[in-house]
Amino acid sequence: MSDKNLLIVLGSTAVGKTKLAVQLAKGFNGEIISADSRQVFKGMDIGTGKDLSEYVVDGLRIPYHLIDIKNAGEKYHVDAFKEDFYSAFGTVASKHRLPILCGGTGMYIHSLLQNHQFTSVPVNENLRHQLIQLDKEQLKSKLDEFPLALRAQADYSSSKRLVRAIEIAQFLHENGKLELQKRPVLKPLVIGLYNDVETRRTKILSRLNDRLANGLIEEVQALIATGVSEEMLVFYGLEYKFVIAYLKNEMDLTTLKERLGTAICQFAKRQMTFFRKMEKDGVQIDWIEAVEDKLIVKNKALDLVRQNFN
Repeated sequence: MSDKNLLIVLGSTAVGKTKLAVQLAKGFNGEIISADSRQVFKGMDIGTGKDLSEYVVDGLRIPYHLIDIKNAGEKYHVDAFKEDFYSAFGTVASKHRLPILCGGTGMYIHSLLQNHQFTSVPVNENLRHQLIQLDKEQLKSKLDEFPLALRAQADYSSSKRLVRAIEIAQFLHENGKLELQKRPVLKPLVIGLYNDVETRRTKILSRLNDRLANGLIEEVQALIATGVSEEMLVFYGLEYKFVIAYLKNEMDLTTLKERLGTAICQFAKRQMTFFRKMEKDGVQIDWIEAVEDKLIVKNKALDLVRQNFN
């Protein structure tokens, strides 16, 4: 008998993750747990691609978790996601239903599978203010001042990650070891959806046009009217960042479409790069090409689930 206890559906933006996940939830008595860093926020629907209508399949509403759980204007981070995930995972499992984690925020998913304990180390704003003035080589030297045991897991690949590594090393130096929480052991089947570059680009641009036609700009205006700051909206991601620039007359609508479309395509490429990194770190991902015939995609995924959950 299989010991799998979690199904994960991941992929880059606009690839069709939610549609597949809800089909699998319907077929295997499942509930969706979102792994999207922005869909947690209320009122941010069009810009985040929330598409709640997709959670209804053949008249059946598929239950979902970690969507609309925070107010726009608040912050959300990976450690909060882990807490919320394990709570939702326990709720779904207690009902003898299949937890299906679905999303494109690779860092969130990877933090669960690699049990990244250091996500609970708090941000040190004063330290960051000092470190942001240093270049990459200076940050490396700063990190190397700490004992190896405090930086064994450090990622030296970028200034941003070096700052976080120093922050973690400093915290451990001052506070000692982290007290690890006991968590359920996750034994997942990971299904990844992908498209070739040109198909992915076509899907992204088509969806962007739909969002602009269906109220993306008005959504941003409404969020500002409720008191969400422009700075926070920019922090929330590309769609909000570029629409803010449009509303400030920094670009016209044609330029908005062109630049935002290009930026989202670049973001999707980075998502795929992260998923490949997950594979290098030992996460097995069963890839399915998201071809136009959705029945083919669905049947391939169904076969994988049947083979792994029996």
